[in-house]
Amino acid sequence: MSSEWNTIKLKDFADINPRRTIIKNSLVPYIEMSALPMNDRDIPVFNIGTRLNKSGGGSKFQNGDTLLARITPCLENGKTGLVQTLKNNECGLGSTEFIVLGPRSNDDINFLYYLSKSPEFRDYAIARMEGTSGRQRVSRDTIGEYRFLCPPIIERKTIGALLAALDDRIALLRETNATLESIAQAIFKSWFIDFDPVKARQQGQEPQGMDAATAALFPDAFQDSELGPIPAGWEVLSLGELVCTVGGGTPSTKDISYWQPAEFAWTTPKDLSAQDSPVLLKTERMISAKGVEKLSSGLLPKGTLLLSSRAPIGYLAIAGIPLCINQGYIAILPDSVLSPLYMLFWCKNHMELIKNRSNGSTFLEINKKSFRGISAIKPPDVLLKCFTDLITPVFDRIVENEQKSQTLVSIRDALLPRLISGKLRLPEAEAMVGEAGL
Repeated sequence: MSSEWNTIKLKDFADINPRRTIIKNSLVPYIEMSALPMNDRDIPVFNIGTRLNKSGGGSKFQNGDTLLARITPCLENGKTGLVQTLKNNECGLGSTEFIVLGPRSNDDINFLYYLSKSPEFRDYAIARMEGTSGRQRVSRDTIGEYRFLCPPIIERKTIGALLAALDDRIALLRETNATLESIAQAIFKSWFIDFDPVKARQQGQEPQGMDAATAALFPDAFQDSELGPIPAGWEVLSLGELVCTVGGGTPSTKDISYWQPAEFAWTTPKDLSAQDSPVLLKTERMISAKGVEKLSSGLLPKGTLLLSSRAPIGYLAIAGIPLCINQGYIAILPDSVLSPLYMLFWCKNHMELIKNRSNGSTFLEINKKSFRGISAIKPPDVLLKCFTDLITPVFDRIVENEQKSQTLVSIRDALLPRLISGKLRLPEAEAMVGEAGL
């Protein structure tokens, strides 16, 4: 390591909770704790609200600042974000449970953010939390006393730029996926919720956005049903008649033979809580072959739709790998009449209906029996196949982009602690990124 790397305190490098001026009784951007990302850098624009600045209290920040959650369990969960979407010279207001890290130079914006994401920094902060159980916090002064090896400005800027370039590519892939999912969702809603092609044909018009062969698959009239008017010739059946569902379980954690060797993916709804992707490609925990045998649902095939059935209800993803599930899921198998891909969008459009079938005193849960009892429209098989054939390439691209994104995340997470600590020099890191074809 170069002798130019010097040990300094964070308070001598950055401003901790810097003074920011916000006019009292003005309407300002506001960021809740829930908006702070756990695994991503950027705070989504749609998660930034507005609030009237009545008291002047709360954290104050501007573009370039890093927001760090200081309270349990948010600090342990890695809630940290880089502010980048405010207007020039605009100040935002946030939770009192944020610590704001303000760079003293624009050249240090990225380096400061990635320093706050380094495992060494996070271990330091977590180990120094104080307070009663469940309400522990790390103080501003404690954060300021953190000591780290600080490289020269040119290296700080280059380290930050390299890691930021990886995050930029991750963000672009995820934005692309959000667009692709929106396209698929719009088609589903038009065909199977709003019945736009049927309405068009009923009025003697050609349905928009489809060829004549596809348009011919839709009727030109409606019929009455228990769910209201539906396209003529379509049926209303229970989900129990349309999909094959299974539940899961948790083998005893006291018997290590159920968990070691770790051979097969085993998922809980926690795996879906921190991701926006509609595909699940990896799980936090693995299970042994003996553990799989302990579960009545066994190993579920790739393509299974996962719906969290409690705490909370409504997480959704299609399994991109074979996996096992715990008791917090209802799983819809690929050999159902309504495919998992169709049901992914059906559930998104009918989530309130699903939640209304739940019950429970401690927490709400929908069981398989209640889910199977929900009535749903059954379009003709030929139209279901047409939809699946149309959307499958879109979903395949989403999966491909998510795989690329997770590869980039792995590279970023491997490089970050070594670059920040000086254990890996920039030419080596750049070579590693180049070898990965990135």
